[in-house]
Amino acid sequence: MVKPSSVREDKGIFYKIDWVLVTLYLALVFIGWLNIYAAVYDENYNHIIDLSQKYGKQMLFIIAASLLAMGILIIDPKFFSQFTWFIYGFFLFMLIIVIFSGREVSGSKGWFGIGGFGIQPAEFAKMATALALAKYLSTLDVNISRFRDQMIATSIILVPAVVVILQHDTGSAIVFLTLVIVLYRAGLHGYIPLAFILLPLLGVLSLLMNKLILSGILLVIATGFWFFSNRRVRTVMVIALLFLGSLAFVFSVDFSVNRILEVHQQNRIHVLLGQTIDLKGAGYNVNQSLIAIGSGGAFGKGFLQGTQTKYNFVPEQSTDFIFCTIGEEWGFVGSAILILLYLTLFIRIILNAERQRSRFSRYYGYGVASILFFHFAINIGMTLGLVPVIGWAYTILLFIFIRQDSSRYELV
Repeated sequence: MVKPSSVREDKGIFYKIDWVLVTLYLALVFIGWLNIYAAVYDENYNHIIDLSQKYGKQMLFIIAASLLAMGILIIDPKFFSQFTWFIYGFFLFMLIIVIFSGREVSGSKGWFGIGGFGIQPAEFAKMATALALAKYLSTLDVNISRFRDQMIATSIILVPAVVVILQHDTGSAIVFLTLVIVLYRAGLHGYIPLAFILLPLLGVLSLLMNKLILSGILLVIATGFWFFSNRRVRTVMVIALLFLGSLAFVFSVDFSVNRILEVHQQNRIHVLLGQTIDLKGAGYNVNQSLIAIGSGGAFGKGFLQGTQTKYNFVPEQSTDFIFCTIGEEWGFVGSAILILLYLTLFIRIILNAERQRSRFSRYYGYGVASILFFHFAINIGMTLGLVPVIGWAYTILLFIFIRQDSSRYELV
């Protein structure tokens, strides 16, 4: 039996909020702040609120984001649907402006400097792109099975991603591509998301294997598909095009890696694939990360007792490699609990998305889950050497969805 949300309207906004989801998020925010404090801890700067330290700035961000979240909860949820294209256009404009007037951080010119703080428009653009994609897919006359609609939806994702690449921030640009999961939920055929998985795999094999041997394997696979197909002209043409396209991709990977990527990006890929051993250069971060995590053992060394992170052996230990602090000070058990909390958060978002009445809210929920999951997987994967090394804006991303959650049906 379902009870429409109108029955619940008189009980106020806060009754409609999924407090389990909010509690999970707040717990992760607190854990994150606590470990930033541990990662940069200095006995000479041991005050909890010290704006000269990263944990002090992070506390300021948390307070500001909490106030912003409260504001989002007060706003009518229809606001985000009605002003989606304005929000998308505004942050796309900001992405372009920052290229010319932003400051450079770690080789990426994608930050607006405000005093001692920095704002990265790309983080907000992820939220705006998720909104725009949800808005387009929820339009009544859109059918994602049509080629035209597929191209428009893809363009919504790719345009900001390309602009971010122009900022020399490939890592952030890749995040936008995870929104293909939303297209799959909207009814896109499964072979397209599958291609997003197989292409990177083919790229890795192209770097590790002899090109002629790999081409032979692709020929065998194509022949197998032809043999078990209906052998109609259209089917044979599709198989032939996929085979030729795969060959072109295989022989273009070396050019892309050696001519398009920056030298430090090339080195990271070679180290990841085991083609180069460079423990003092490109492989230093990951090697120190593995030492820190491994030294934590089962239960860790204890809060503020991590020697690898405390004495700055791990670069970027309070940002990209924050998981090292967790692994070293809280051990395998603490790391497992953190991962479990994150997975519970993702599952909760997906379940709430499926309970939405409006397609806009449902698709946006999947956008939130896909972006957050990608960051979760990549950041942990970097510290474990599983993927190459590549804010508070996520509060906006999540709480817009929580506000949308007020329009769902309640199962009773």
